[in-house]
Amino acid sequence: MSKEIISIKDLNFNYSRDSNFNFIVDDFKLDKSETLFVEGESGSGKTTFLNLLTGLIEFKEGEILILGQALSSLSRVQMDQFRAKHFGMIAQMFNLISYLTGIENILMANAFNKDSKLTKEDAIKLCLELDISDEIFNKKAQDLSIGQQQRIAIARALITEPEIIIADEPTSALDQKRKDQFVELLFKQCKQKGCSLLFVSHDTKLKDQFDRRVVIKDGYFTESK
Repeated sequence: MSKEIISIKDLNFNYSRDSNFNFIVDDFKLDKSETLFVEGESGSGKTTFLNLLTGLIEFKEGEILILGQALSSLSRVQMDQFRAKHFGMIAQMFNLISYLTGIENILMANAFNKDSKLTKEDAIKLCLELDISDEIFNKKAQDLSIGQQQRIAIARALITEPEIIIADEPTSALDQKRKDQFVELLFKQCKQKGCSLLFVSHDTKLKDQFDRRVVIKDGYFTESK
């Protein structure tokens, strides 16, 4: 059985015929439990890459396989379900709902996956694994510190036990100490859960901690050492 989680071949995407921007990937693979650092300046195509991988935008030329599934063969509804089941997302500023408690934010994963049978007890168990106390997970997100929000965001991404974690600029608003804490915790949890990690960031100081690095520039996607 192949250990590839993601495979892309001969991908050439543009938003319209009039667009001067093309996003091109000749050949790319990400293996199970591998950690990948993705860097690129604003406007380089990082968001396009993530949206293509998660099926938020459609493509006509090339192939994207996730866990052996060709994304081009899925309907929009099927893609939404596939994304919810197999991807865990950690966004910039964590995107927690301020008026919900930590536990309620974590269980928002249920809202996007109709097959999910996760319970409050499951969320509490994961919180304890992440050293999130009941004092924290019963608070509203707006009352949590940045460090506490980090942990809730990681728990929400991991609760469905996805094969792929995508972290999109999650450390951009953090000081160096909190960045280091966040990355250390994320690596630890991905290793324990067997997740592959795709980490997008401008902060190249973090890149040496990852198994591999790719650079996106002007829509072109290249491996980098």
